[in-house]
Amino acid sequence: MALLTCDFFSDALERGTSMTVVLPQPTLEQIGVSGTVHQDPPRVLYLLHGLSDDHTAWLRYTSIERYATALGFAVVMPAVDRSFYANEVHGHAYWDYVSDELPQVVRRFLRVSHDPADTFVAGLSMGGYGALKHAVTHPDRYAGAASLSGVADIRQIGERLERAEIVERVFGGEFGPGDDLFGLLAAVDPATAPRLYVGCGTEEDRLMPPNERFVAEARARGLDVTTDFRPGVHEWGLWDAQIQDVLVWMAGS
Repeated sequence: MALLTCDFFSDALERGTSMTVVLPQPTLEQIGVSGTVHQDPPRVLYLLHGLSDDHTAWLRYTSIERYATALGFAVVMPAVDRSFYANEVHGHAYWDYVSDELPQVVRRFLRVSHDPADTFVAGLSMGGYGALKHAVTHPDRYAGAASLSGVADIRQIGERLERAEIVERVFGGEFGPGDDLFGLLAAVDPATAPRLYVGCGTEEDRLMPPNERFVAEARARGLDVTTDFRPGVHEWGLWDAQIQDVLVWMAGS
């Protein structure tokens, strides 16, 4: 695989920003790594970070480069600060950046597939919320979306997760219809919705009950949902294990 750190200017954010990218590379002599390119141009996964992380977190705390190598995925990891992938009321337009501008930048800079059938989005915690929000807001753009320990109920960040500063700075003190995954889910056509993968640790993670409720409502709507509720807490050991299964699940599309 090739590993890139790309620093560039974002018009949506009106500032410089960065993304980390893993790209498939066929190799003959590399020891211990499968370098086969399974598809040309490769499928692309937009992999979103959590609240306390940045665009380097998945690379630092998991073996995402090795896992993606084996399956021939390009992986794009953007930086979005503590934005919850929203257009911040007091800040920057991160929703516009990730949902609209970033794919254009990727297409301009990188040789990856542009086909929605080859495009996926996934994330953990805050990034899990972002992944599901992209999937239910733009179902025509993705073949699948995965949320690992995601904030399925956005109201939790001001209530049980005690993030009042984020509620005020990002959302202006209250959540709108476009912020609520359950409301967005109700408007999705099951016939055109991407496949969903919802995972969470079952050991004292306060995000578990909302994830169970999201799965139940998505299935009631007729969406294709794979669940991965396994023993674990809100930490990287769980997500490193789960992202391997997520990639295999995506590769089976």
